Amino acid sequence: MLRTLLGEMPRQNNGLLEDAIETMVETIHLLQNEIEKNEDPSHDYRKLEIWTRGLVSSLDELEQSWYAASFFRQSVKAGYVDDMTIEEQAEYARYVYFYKNGFIRVFSVLDKLGTVLNDLFDLNTQKTKPHFSYFTVLRQFHYMKTHEGLAGQLSKIKDEYKSALNVLRKRRNAEVHYMNSEMQDDLWQRHQGLKDKVELEDLDQHLSELKQGLDMVCKSLSASFHYANKLWKKEGMHP
Repeated sequence: MLRTLLGEMPRQNNGLLEDAIETMVETIHLLQNEIEKNEDPSHDYRKLEIWTRGLVSSLDELEQSWYAASFFRQSVKAGYVDDMTIEEQAEYARYVYFYKNGFIRVFSVLDKLGTVLNDLFDLNTQKTKPHFSYFTVLRQFHYMKTHEGLAGQLSKIKDEYKSALNVLRKRRNAEVHYMNSEMQDDLWQRHQGLKDKVELEDLDQHLSELKQGLDMVCKSLSASFHYANKLWKKEGMHP
């Protein structure tokens, strides 16, 4: 959708994004066939189907946010906020909007995945922590010593992207609970010298970290739904 608004060609899914989406689409087909066969009297499969569709949409929105932020970043040339033209300030504001939207969505998608995993594998994480996150669910896997193959995969993916996730988490927390994340850099610089111009944050580094967050989400989704699909197929479910 955003690519069309930006005058770009529609996205062609490939790589990690393609694998994550196709794996979840396979899950949806498995669930739909099971619902048709057995009518799903408990509505458990229908609920999982709706949640999985939601994850596909959320992943799509995350990728679009990263893409749009990258698109508007290209128009920001000045190294200092005070040196920007009016037009450049507008492009920078658009970059900031989609960048922030992106890093908030990284953790939103992960937490939605955590909800699915908690329900699918009967982890009962809510008994440990009523308002749990994806990372709490990972700890619950290890605590219960269940589905250790999947838990190990997901933990390895988390550790692979630990540095970028820590940066994104701090920015998300600042944005949600404290102050606009892009203003933290400005505040720090103002402390260094009140008369100095405010240097722009490293936009390329920020986008690289956001892309790593997107990749981490894709890998986590792929691992989770590949695992679930394999289990269901062993039980006789077919797309």
